[in-house]
Amino acid sequence: MKRKLWTREEEIVVFNLYCKIPFNKSSKFHPEVIRIANLIGRTPSAVNMKIGNFGRFDEKLKKNNITGLTNGSKLDEDIWNEFNEKWDTLAYESEMILQSLEQGKDLDTSIKVYGTDIERKVKVRVNQKFFRTAVLASYGGCCCITGLSTEALLIASHIKPWHTCSNDEKTNPHNGLCLNALHDRAFDKGFMTIGTDYKVHVSKDITDVFKGEIVDRYFYSYEGNTIILPEKFSPNKEFLEYHNDMIFENWKRG
Repeated sequence: MKRKLWTREEEIVVFNLYCKIPFNKSSKFHPEVIRIANLIGRTPSAVNMKIGNFGRFDEKLKKNNITGLTNGSKLDEDIWNEFNEKWDTLAYESEMILQSLEQGKDLDTSIKVYGTDIERKVKVRVNQKFFRTAVLASYGGCCCITGLSTEALLIASHIKPWHTCSNDEKTNPHNGLCLNALHDRAFDKGFMTIGTDYKVHVSKDITDVFKGEIVDRYFYSYEGNTIILPEKFSPNKEFLEYHNDMIFENWKRG
C-alpha cells in the first residue's frame, strides 16, 4: 500500500500540538495526541513520531540533553522554519485549521484576516487560547513560583505587557510565565518581578494589617528563589529586562 504523504495543514496542526504538550509526556497514549490523530486521520503513533521529528530542531531541548527523532521529512524542516518564532501566524493559522477540523469542515488552506472588527476579535481570541495552552503546558501546568497546579487558579502571564507587544510578542510563549492568580496580579502591577537570573524579586511596598505576616507568607518567602523553569519556551531575557526596567516598582519612577 502506498504511504499517505503528510500535508502542510496536517503538519501545522501537529506543530500546534508540539507547542501545547510537554515533549517528555508525548506518547501515542496521550489524550491530545489521540484526539489530533483522529481529527487528521492519522494514527497516534504517527502523530507522536511527527512531534519527535519537530523536537530535533528545538535548541532548548538540545541544551537539556533531550533529542528528538533523527529522521524526518523536508516538510518537517520547512514547517519548523516557517512558523518557529512567528507565533502570531502559527497561532492563528493552526487554531483556525483545528476549528475547521473540529466542526467537520474541509481544511481551509487560504485562511486570511481581512481587518474587520469581528475578524480582529476572532484572531485575538484564538491567539490568546494558543498562548495560554502553550505556556501552561511548557511549565507542566504549575505556577513557576509556588508550584501550585490547580489549572483554574493559573494564568498565562505576559512578561512584556500585552498592550506594549507586537503581534508576535503577544503570542510568543517565551513571553509567558505560568503564575497563580495572586502572583500574576502582583507581577502585572509591578509588585514583583523575575530577574534575568530567573530569581524572584519582591517590592517592599506590599502591606497587610497583620504586621506583615501575610506578606511574608505569600510574597517575601519567595524572595531570591529561582522559578521552576519550563522544559521549552524559557522566559526570554529581553522580556525579563523590560519588566525589570519598565514595570517593576514603576510607580517610584513617576
